[in-house]
Amino acid sequence: MSSDSELITTPDLATRYEALMRVSRAIGANRHPQDLFGVLVDELRRVVQFDFVGVSLRDQNSGTCQDYFIDAASRSAIAPEGKIFIDVASRLAIVPEDELTPEESVTSWVYEHQQPLLRSTDELESRFGRLQATLKRLQIQSTCALPLTTAHRKLGVIAFCSKQVGTYAQEEVKFISQVADQIALAFDDALNFTALRRASEELQTKNERLQLLLDITNQVVSNLELREVLRAISRHLRRVMQCDYAGLSLPDSQDKERLRLYVLDFPEGKGFLREEMSYSIERSPSGETFRTMKPLTIRSPFTGWVNDPVAPIVQIAVREGLKAFCFLPLVRQNRAIGVLVLGRLRDDAFTEDDIHFLGQIANQIALAVENALAFREIRELKDQLSREKLYLEDEIRAELNFAQIIGSSPALRRVLKQVGTVAPTDSTVLIYGETGTGKELIARAIHDLSPRRSKPFVKLNCAAIPTGLLESELFGHEKGAFTGAIAQRIGRFEVADSGTIFLDEIGEIPLELQTKLLRVLQEREFERLGSSKTLRTNARLIAATNRNLEAMVAEQKFRSDLFFRINVFPVHIPPLRERQEDIPLLVRHFTQQFCRRMNKVIDTVPSATMDALRRYQWPGNIRELQNMIERAVIISTGPVLNLDVADLKLQPAGFPEKKAAAPNSENNAALRDVLEKTERLRILEALERSNWVVAGPRGAAGQLGMKRSTLQHRIRKLGIKRGTA
Repeated sequence: MSSDSELITTPDLATRYEALMRVSRAIGANRHPQDLFGVLVDELRRVVQFDFVGVSLRDQNSGTCQDYFIDAASRSAIAPEGKIFIDVASRLAIVPEDELTPEESVTSWVYEHQQPLLRSTDELESRFGRLQATLKRLQIQSTCALPLTTAHRKLGVIAFCSKQVGTYAQEEVKFISQVADQIALAFDDALNFTALRRASEELQTKNERLQLLLDITNQVVSNLELREVLRAISRHLRRVMQCDYAGLSLPDSQDKERLRLYVLDFPEGKGFLREEMSYSIERSPSGETFRTMKPLTIRSPFTGWVNDPVAPIVQIAVREGLKAFCFLPLVRQNRAIGVLVLGRLRDDAFTEDDIHFLGQIANQIALAVENALAFREIRELKDQLSREKLYLEDEIRAELNFAQIIGSSPALRRVLKQVGTVAPTDSTVLIYGETGTGKELIARAIHDLSPRRSKPFVKLNCAAIPTGLLESELFGHEKGAFTGAIAQRIGRFEVADSGTIFLDEIGEIPLELQTKLLRVLQEREFERLGSSKTLRTNARLIAATNRNLEAMVAEQKFRSDLFFRINVFPVHIPPLRERQEDIPLLVRHFTQQFCRRMNKVIDTVPSATMDALRRYQWPGNIRELQNMIERAVIISTGPVLNLDVADLKLQPAGFPEKKAAAPNSENNAALRDVLEKTERLRILEALERSNWVVAGPRGAAGQLGMKRSTLQHRIRKLGIKRGTA
């Protein structure tokens, strides 16, 4: 045993069968056909002489071949390159047999006839002429081809090639046939294992995809927060589809010609792609998918997209290192509502199977998006209604209390005519008048008669809000904008969008805030405290004041430009002392109102009391009258309104704007005399009817709705005695 070539040329029977045993062991140790083929080459060289060996495995379903060729001397494979095979060691070109016609191919003949074929190169028939030329270039002199067949199926052909003449004798073929049978079993087992593993992987993939569909369905029906839904499923979606990037784009609410990256899941991202990025629908892959409602796949180098200056979103994706994309439209009721985008960092295109499955995913996500958008719209409307409710509860109550403006005096009719003139417009209105004259009621009347009547009427008393918080009340603030700002707050101008905002006591707004108010009136835009985002509002302003704004402008306490901007249509509300004709109507209105509230019945107002009320100067105007009638209803226990003369008081000193309206002491004394005479007359009439009996069911106290002790006190105070008039 001097050389390896001698062992190969003169093997004994024991050596050959020992090699067969090793081949059998190799079968159990190797499951992949390519690995198995390499091991078989090492073992077969001990018992069979060859310079080249090849196996051609044929798929009976598709008719395609899987070929393995080894140069035994150089231990190199003959690998495919284009449509020919190249000997890696010698770089010799070989025409593969699958490029030959069946009549020209030795392996095709052996596979079809299932018989061994022994030939020397020179003895090949003329029909194998092309193959003969190839073998001669490789210096092959002898060829032995045998079928690889098991009891179940035909697998292919194994061919041994030698550079020596007459290498394969007839008696050699019997042993080589046994070797071929073992090899057939080995490859049959390996192919079955490969098929089983492939089927198992496909089954696992299908199970994972079905599980993903189930998870998405569960998320859709159990969660209406869109970002939470997508973030919950994107991790599983990236894993199942072997993606690195998942994103969802929705139409921009501010610009219908753009898409906004609503949700992004990109753990390995560099930060160039960010949520809330906005990009044009025109000339972007997502935009094309959105317009056509058809899936789109692109791969690096993204020809036609990456250099398009109109499509910078693709350039950003290139900077992130993404190399393959799949864009899927989210379609509901025959319209696109968004785009689902998946991306890979490797140049691995999405297959048709991937697109088909992702289409099912997109349908589920489209349902989630539709539900979430509907939920968000409902929630925003609900929040808007809640905010309006907070601002309008008092207004609703006020509207119930003041179903209409009470009065018919010429002064009031002039005001109402002005209201009817300015209400249909969007002009700013400035309402002048003393405190308590009903400026808010006039403002509400302007709103109710305007085209904005269905929108909110938002009011704010500027004098009732601390200066430091007034800006936040008007324009809102973001969370953390200042100490104590623990949550976002919506300002009054934002709530009043498309409606009316009523600013009472506008003269109390500080100078530094007047500039921002002027900007809102002129530009219709503002920013919340702590935010750089500009918001727009279409609120109509109605302002009111009881101060002389012109004097404040002269004293530089009020901006002149703001004054001219709000003084477009001034309305002056006369004080109650100039509307004496309206006092009886107001007294009856307030009396009935408070009687309903207190479950009382008062149907008579003494003429003397009404006369006294008309003569009173009312420094507190209608509000003072309302409060006085409420007190009178409280103390009245019968059907007659009992008004205590002590309730009529002068406005205390210290209110400069009301000093001019205060009555002098002579008027006050005369009014008190009238009321005392009226009360004395009523008590005398009741005593006469009761025959001067004070207590009891038919006594004077019961007729007047007073307690016995109260009536006795009033009799002593007024000096009433029996027999007096």
